[in-house]
Amino acid sequence: MRLSHNIKTYHRRSIRLPEYDYTEPGAYFITICAYGRQCVFGEIVDGEMILNKWGEVASVEWIRTEQLRAGVRTDEFVVMPNHLHAILLIDACRGTMHRAPTETWEQFGKPVSSSVPTIVRSYKASVTRQINRSRQTPWLPVWQRNYYEHIIRSEDELHLVRQYICENPLRWETDEENPINVATRFGGTVHRAPSLRCE
Repeated sequence: MRLSHNIKTYHRRSIRLPEYDYTEPGAYFITICAYGRQCVFGEIVDGEMILNKWGEVASVEWIRTEQLRAGVRTDEFVVMPNHLHAILLIDACRGTMHRAPTETWEQFGKPVSSSVPTIVRSYKASVTRQINRSRQTPWLPVWQRNYYEHIIRSEDELHLVRQYICENPLRWETDEENPINVATRFGGTVHRAPSLRCE
């Protein structure tokens, strides 16, 4: 990533929905990608994700999310070689899904405890800190700057997302996050930084 002092760097546009309250009850499909899509968390062997020690950190820390915050529960998730797919439930009761009212509580630069952006930021920071302590590289990024989230609006959609997450390792060869497929789409080659790999 090229660093720049361009004014846009300091006024980044949020990709969150401006009219949605991310602290309200609901389910969210979260995808967080490793920096540069490097495969730092392990590998897929025969359709199964085999976590390395850094993948274990990413997995354990995600599980801890619900232990650290009241009213927050982790649902189905998978740590892939270079990304995490997960469902995050906020104040969910007995599996019943709720729509959130259209108000804005989470604002840029003003984190709200137990909101989706704050949870993801805290998770990424903790995983980064632990991995960089392990590899003794405090300056290396672990995650891409932002993340993707999709608001799950029904029980049927929740079921489909759970199935997608469970089956993700089986589809790694065709996964758009697979570095081989990224390189193919853009006509390049795969570059892996040795400093990012867990030896």
